[in-house]
Amino acid sequence: MADHSPSDRGRSARRQAPAAGGPRRSPLVVAGRTIACTLSLAVLGSSGFAWYAYTSLTTGLTTSTALSAVKKSAPPHLDSSVNILLIGLDSRKDMNGNDLPKQFVQDELNAGSSDIGGYNTNTLIVLHIPANGGKVTALSIPRDDYVQTEGADGKMHKIKEAYGIAKAAADAKLANKGLSKAQEEQQSREAGRAATLATVQNFLGIPIDHFAEVNLLGFYDIAQALGPIQVCLNKATSDPAETGQGSGFSGQAGINTLNASQALAFVRQRHNLPGGDLDRTHRQQAFISSAEYKLKQEGVFSDLGKMQNLFNVVKKDVVIDDQWNILDFAQQAPNLTGGNVEFNTLPIAGFATIGGEDVNKVNPVQIKQIVQTLFGHDPAPAPTDSATASPVANSASPVASSAPAPSAPAKASGTVDVFNASTVTGAAGNESKALVAMGFKAGRVGEASSHPKDVTVTYGVGAKDGADAAAARYGVSATASSAVAAGHIEVVLGTGYTPPGAPATAPPAAGAPSASASSTADPAADLPMQGPPVKMGGIPCVN
Repeated sequence: MADHSPSDRGRSARRQAPAAGGPRRSPLVVAGRTIACTLSLAVLGSSGFAWYAYTSLTTGLTTSTALSAVKKSAPPHLDSSVNILLIGLDSRKDMNGNDLPKQFVQDELNAGSSDIGGYNTNTLIVLHIPANGGKVTALSIPRDDYVQTEGADGKMHKIKEAYGIAKAAADAKLANKGLSKAQEEQQSREAGRAATLATVQNFLGIPIDHFAEVNLLGFYDIAQALGPIQVCLNKATSDPAETGQGSGFSGQAGINTLNASQALAFVRQRHNLPGGDLDRTHRQQAFISSAEYKLKQEGVFSDLGKMQNLFNVVKKDVVIDDQWNILDFAQQAPNLTGGNVEFNTLPIAGFATIGGEDVNKVNPVQIKQIVQTLFGHDPAPAPTDSATASPVANSASPVASSAPAPSAPAKASGTVDVFNASTVTGAAGNESKALVAMGFKAGRVGEASSHPKDVTVTYGVGAKDGADAAAARYGVSATASSAVAAGHIEVVLGTGYTPPGAPATAPPAAGAPSASASSTADPAADLPMQGPPVKMGGIPCVN
């Protein structure tokens, strides 16, 4: 499916840094504001991106009241930790609803035409800043997760669609109110934000304390201001823009140095990647890490002048909630500028086609348990089989009549045989144990007779659901095979296999922190995440 959505404006004159002698900000404020620039630079989803915790004491930043009403129905806070939702809006319109110049969208952004698309939130990342100031946990929500949405119709949709559906409903109600185009756009976007916030809160079972929204143009502006960014690829790949849906990215295995246009293409690519959309999520995370690493290496975190230049460039493209106190945030988030952040991607339970669209099946109960565990709270008791299904669309939804329980999760059932074709010693045995912990029965373990590059999951008669659940662990799709015994699932760990929880990382430049620097146990290591985590503090390698 194409990544189309409206977006922001053409090139406007860069804002100048404030004159010398202006008010000085405390180092705490500087640190907090810098965090935004760091992570904003990379959180782009299919054609949108999420902007990290940017909040400025200067004027010129757009604020939103959408969070106020949503907080009234939020789950309770268990401590003084802070949860921030980063929203990457796939939009080719500016804040007032005007199309971005077509030539700019096509030539610089490689994002198709400025008059197509909608308002999908193709990047959704929740940042959890613990009360004790420990390691920050970041969770990416795959954009195609099929969930109960809040807002306009309250039906089952892809989570990315909550914003656009609510905005469209608000537009219809505001059409004859005598508002200007800009006023209507601003008010209807508030409805979209509120729907997204409420949907994420309910899906994850946590309160959202703050949010930041960035559009397509904002990412480009920030990348331009920061200059070339280095990223690392596990292997060469390309996504030609000439196909009509491609991002235009082309990269070699290893380190690649990207300009603003290439950076946007990098985080938008989803074709010709082993995990498709899910790999793109990991790219968003890796790009954030690379951006933070560059800023730290170049001393931007300690240079108010350099940071102010970045703020002046991007403040026109960012929306934050009106309750954000930068001083409080800066005091709670010292680890953000120190690279002590780990990104994980929430798991899916398989794939389905609903209403002609590809969606991710998810298990809401499992998702809530994972979030509670990662955020340091006691998870709810494990659900019974009858409690693991996702909510089903109500009878008014077209999905209800066209697909039986479309979002019911794949169940970890069946016998799993694991074979190792990689160079990782003991990988088959370790993976077999991990799969048994998920609920599978242990099967054969040994060396593989074939040597595929990536992990493959095949299954025999009656084992499709279990195979989908096993495949989700590796971010691949399961396929049927007559060569696999009935009730069995065969997992082959390919030559490029990387154990979940141990992502490949490019050798750090001089002064880069060691990957083994952290001595604390990783709470996500034993959780069924969607692929390996991405850790800040260097230039991580991804697909």
